[in-house]
Amino acid sequence: MSRICSLFLLVWTLAAEPADWIWSGRYLITMDAQHRVIEGGAVAVRGDRIVGVGTKKEIDAKFQPAQRLDRPEGILAPGLINTHTHAAMSLLRGVADDVSLQDWLNKFIFPAESKNLSRDYVRWGTRLGVLEMLLGGTTTFTDMYYFEDVVAEVAKEAGMRGVLGETIIGFPVADAKTPADSLRFTESYLKRFRNDPLVVAAVAPHAIFTNSDETLKAARALANKYDAPLLIHVSETKKENDDEMAKRHMTPVKALDALSVFNGRTVAAHCVWVNDADLAVLRARGVGVAHNPSSNAKLASGVAPVPKMRAMGIAVGLGTDGPAGSNNDLNLFEEMDLAVKLQNVSTLNPQALSAEAALEMATRDGARVLGLEKHIGSIETGKRADVITVRTDRPNGVPLYNPVSQMVYALKAEDVRDVMVNGKPVVRDGRALTLDEMQILRKAAEYGMQVSRSLK
Repeated sequence: MSRICSLFLLVWTLAAEPADWIWSGRYLITMDAQHRVIEGGAVAVRGDRIVGVGTKKEIDAKFQPAQRLDRPEGILAPGLINTHTHAAMSLLRGVADDVSLQDWLNKFIFPAESKNLSRDYVRWGTRLGVLEMLLGGTTTFTDMYYFEDVVAEVAKEAGMRGVLGETIIGFPVADAKTPADSLRFTESYLKRFRNDPLVVAAVAPHAIFTNSDETLKAARALANKYDAPLLIHVSETKKENDDEMAKRHMTPVKALDALSVFNGRTVAAHCVWVNDADLAVLRARGVGVAHNPSSNAKLASGVAPVPKMRAMGIAVGLGTDGPAGSNNDLNLFEEMDLAVKLQNVSTLNPQALSAEAALEMATRDGARVLGLEKHIGSIETGKRADVITVRTDRPNGVPLYNPVSQMVYALKAEDVRDVMVNGKPVVRDGRALTLDEMQILRKAAEYGMQVSRSLK
């Protein structure tokens, strides 16, 4: 009998496909087109790709892995996608709260940045932000800031995926004295990270109210020259909308469209103050929308019409915005939960936005927003291996009737246990594998004291 078993094992080993990893868990939320949830699910990974998805029994029968990770108490899910943030602003966390957006920017953030920004500051601020995101299950982030080449270096160092835009703004900043300087710097940055496996370099004119029409047009032309996305804040506040109406007799969306800013890959952050005609423009131009529920609520900007956008076929993802006062953390679990509740309470309809829709926005629709839906956003054979495990054995995770609802309403960022990006584990058992957490926290405290001194 032992010889028969040994022979069977040999035959199976020779027939089985090699894999670098098999991850398995209590449930596998695929977020594929059928939104399959597989009980006792598993995923096989070879290199940077997913090569098998199914039940643990099916995957074990087909693949011989070099390494395994079994989480019988865990949910496997696609890595979360943050479609709008400013990661290095983690070093300004809480520097100014409970104020309007205009006061927050003009009285606190812009002055603090003018006194403190440097390449080293951005490096450590981004490390702090990336550490928080990875530990919370975010595997892709969309960033707009200065010294974005440094942000890209940190993303690669951490093994994290990023769509990273160099900010272009109409006044002197740390990495450019003029918008023309910003555009030259951005072109060099685009060339450096072209075809990078983790970094998608982008062009990021800040907003219509902080840039001239000429600069906005030049930013679009530069993005199109390198087939890069353009990232921009759009219709975030009523004041922005009212100011553009008074100046141009057009909404910000209509004005940007008239300037041809949407003629190419575009991610529009916020889109709170938009009417039906604006939404028709966004749909026609294929603009992806980054919805930031916590930021919009905290700054009293308003509630974006997300259900209407989704019903029209507009790609809508979730963003945290920056962690410096518009939102004080980088927690996409909070954003999923709040996205649903804001829509429900603003429409007085408990079915305005479902838990499944919120998880879709944080995964496959976030990938659509970024133009990366063929590569990430779901657990499917052939896609990049961006996978997380989330534990369900803590009080907030028990009992479990619906894994998708549990992810959105009950589980938290701190329940994330393991994270893989591009086929490489970057978090194991809640600990970062690619970043020195204690060193980052020490440097963040040092910069916190520096910022405090500069504001006195």
